[in-house]
Amino acid sequence: MSKYGNKRTTVGTITFDSIAEARRYQELQVMERAGLITRLVCQPEWELIPAYKRKDGTKVRATKYRADFSYTDTESGEYIVEDVKGKATEVYKIKRKLFEYMFTDMTFKEVAA
Repeated sequence: MSKYGNKRTTVGTITFDSIAEARRYQELQVMERAGLITRLVCQPEWELIPAYKRKDGTKVRATKYRADFSYTDTESGEYIVEDVKGKATEVYKIKRKLFEYMFTDMTFKEVAA
């Protein structure tokens, strides 16, 4: 169990952080087989702030946002980025805001766990 009470769950060869995330993956697989969505990707990642060096020369790693899933809705053509959330941390909220600000061509969906 994680510190948030989630139980890691495996579907096929993929291990998810929670039962809810694994269940959503199975739903998305059904949708993909039915032709409702295409290009389903697990844990896609985007760079929010690139790596850089501070004035004193120390290196700072890039800040990235990793969603649970992304896919294209075949009816609307929208590229959708999806996160399954039970409890949203403050770090997640900031990363979500940065993501939505930077990637306005994508639709962000938060799915309740």
